[in-house]
Amino acid sequence: MKLVVWPPVEADRLDKLRTAAGEMRVVNCADETAAAGEVADAEAFFGKMTPALLAAARRLRWVQSPTASLEHYLFPALVEHPCTLTNMRGLFSDVIADQVMGYVLCFARNLHLYIQRRRWEPCGGEQARASFALGPGVVNGIDRAHLHVSDCTLGVVGCGEIGAEVARRARAFQMSVLAVDPVRTEPPGEGVTLWGMERLPDLLAQSRFTVICAPHTPETERMFNRALIAKMPPEAYLINIGRGAIVVLDDLVAALREGGIAGAALDVFETEPLPPGHPLWSMENVILTPHVAGFSPRIAERHLAVLLKNVEGFAQGKPLLNTVDKRRWF
Repeated sequence: MKLVVWPPVEADRLDKLRTAAGEMRVVNCADETAAAGEVADAEAFFGKMTPALLAAARRLRWVQSPTASLEHYLFPALVEHPCTLTNMRGLFSDVIADQVMGYVLCFARNLHLYIQRRRWEPCGGEQARASFALGPGVVNGIDRAHLHVSDCTLGVVGCGEIGAEVARRARAFQMSVLAVDPVRTEPPGEGVTLWGMERLPDLLAQSRFTVICAPHTPETERMFNRALIAKMPPEAYLINIGRGAIVVLDDLVAALREGGIAGAALDVFETEPLPPGHPLWSMENVILTPHVAGFSPRIAERHLAVLLKNVEGFAQGKPLLNTVDKRRWF
């Protein structure tokens, strides 16, 4: 058997791949021309599969994507090909869930506003001081009073690896958690209510924080348009750490300007980088981060571990991790 690798990996990683491969030969290709020649009789491939490489392959049974997202990896011939495709999902779940809770705490405690304003004044002004004197419940969340996190409901749109971890962290903060998913049938933990996608409007109506954890698929592209965002209450916050293509930014801007929702936190965008003059940059109730939710010093080691496990598994005829439904893009 033979595994083709392109683009090439560094010497240390190549040594580890060859150890995991056992008797399977590993060919580290310097360029796509070399890869096209080697892939002709290869059973396995790791790296950037292209239409030309797939057309050259005659014995290919397994392709390992180096990424978790697949919207830029898949193409029609690969979808139709009988090979098994695996990806790198599951590497980022805890890291991204941490960032989600960071957004939630910023909005609940108004940390983003205090950082921006840098002055000694409680958010909400006189109303906030009245709330402190008279007891909880005096100030509506729309007026930017501080929220009690455990009183809030968090909705998870897409309860896969990342969504499940977001739900678990929210439960640790004693939040009520709702989730919708097209595939999962069992909730990811105690205290999480899981529905099918048909209940998405109910989730939006009941959630103070809605977190998009879904992948970019034909079904989710531009899902959060003006009509869907309008189903959120005016005191709600939208958080997107899924994919930028899921949220129509012009519709989100309109909802924020009109007070349709209280705020938004975005790590991914329809257009990246977000243009310097985009209206979102100047909105006080918006938190923007530059597609960094998955950043962590642990990711590289996790990536290598999944790759080695699958190389070893394929060489030994064992089940592979992270198999993909190519038609659904996840």
